[in-house]
Amino acid sequence: MAASGYSDLREKLKSMTPHRDDFKNKYVDGTSNGSSGKSRKRKFRESDDDEYEHSDDSAEHREQEASRVRSSILQKNIFSPEECALIEEKIDDVVAKGEAGLYREHTVDRAPLRNKYFFGEGYTYGSQLEKRGPGQERLYRKGEVNEIPNWVHELVIKRLVSSGVVPEGFVNSAVINDYQPGGCIVSHVDPLHIFARPIVSVSFFSDSALCFGCRFQFKPIRVSEPVFVLPVRRGSVTVLSGYAADDITHCIRPQDIKERRAVIILRKTRPDAPRLDSDSLLSSSPPVKRPPPLKAKRSHRKAEPDAAHRPRVLEMDKEENRHPSHSHHRRHSISSENYKRRGQDSDKHRESYGRKVKMRRH
Repeated sequence: MAASGYSDLREKLKSMTPHRDDFKNKYVDGTSNGSSGKSRKRKFRESDDDEYEHSDDSAEHREQEASRVRSSILQKNIFSPEECALIEEKIDDVVAKGEAGLYREHTVDRAPLRNKYFFGEGYTYGSQLEKRGPGQERLYRKGEVNEIPNWVHELVIKRLVSSGVVPEGFVNSAVINDYQPGGCIVSHVDPLHIFARPIVSVSFFSDSALCFGCRFQFKPIRVSEPVFVLPVRRGSVTVLSGYAADDITHCIRPQDIKERRAVIILRKTRPDAPRLDSDSLLSSSPPVKRPPPLKAKRSHRKAEPDAAHRPRVLEMDKEENRHPSHSHHRRHSISSENYKRRGQDSDKHRESYGRKVKMRRH
């Protein structure tokens, strides 16, 4: 939780400012039931801050869109309750290690009521972006997040391969989203320039729902009626491709997280996916070794109880105490010279003032 300082999800969501980007709508049908030839559009956020457009037409159009979503989703019940319990113990171990600070900096991303754990590959999104909008996401440099844990390979990925969900060697990115009751993730599309398709997710701890085509509003937080609601059960595998993955946003609504829920998202990054150091001139140079910070020297002498209340003895006073007669004579001579100088300066001042007065009289 790179930690944010918010204790309430609504406070974080209210602080987010929508950022408008020119993004061509690939999935809005140009026809409508009206005579205008253009459909009304409503905005949807992507990756916490960005916006996508969806048509807001008749019930018939929404049903057509829901049919497209439904046809591009595959669901399977693969993991038994016993297997789920074992995997959930492993997820608890991940959470404990994150709390103990045992992971690399960009492995853990904390938010109110929702934590993300990136393994294999991590990427910037939402408020982490310098320039917000679809297509601005970037992978972190290699090694900035922890590798995929062995238990994910053994207990999850191998089962997906043996069940024919993904081919062997497909997955190189695993993200664990851990939701508390009332947590959510706003409408978004997994970045097309970062991840290949399909997008695979496995649900644990409790049942929930994945919604498509919702609109979030934040004062207070509200979510519009979804185009399509997909129930996701504990132990179920959900595979998104085609229209459901690319052409409509999906989200998790706060009202759909009634108990703790975790999901493991398994993806493959594209070979040409941009990284944060791809445009940096310093990306190929070795890291600069910085000297360790200097420590302040501390005295080993014990301070006396009343030392803080006694007046300080300056070095000049110490010197005077060493040579009292010499310093007294010197001080007396200096004060005498100063007295004479002040007297001479005073006489000069009076004389010059007198001259000025005489000049005025002439």
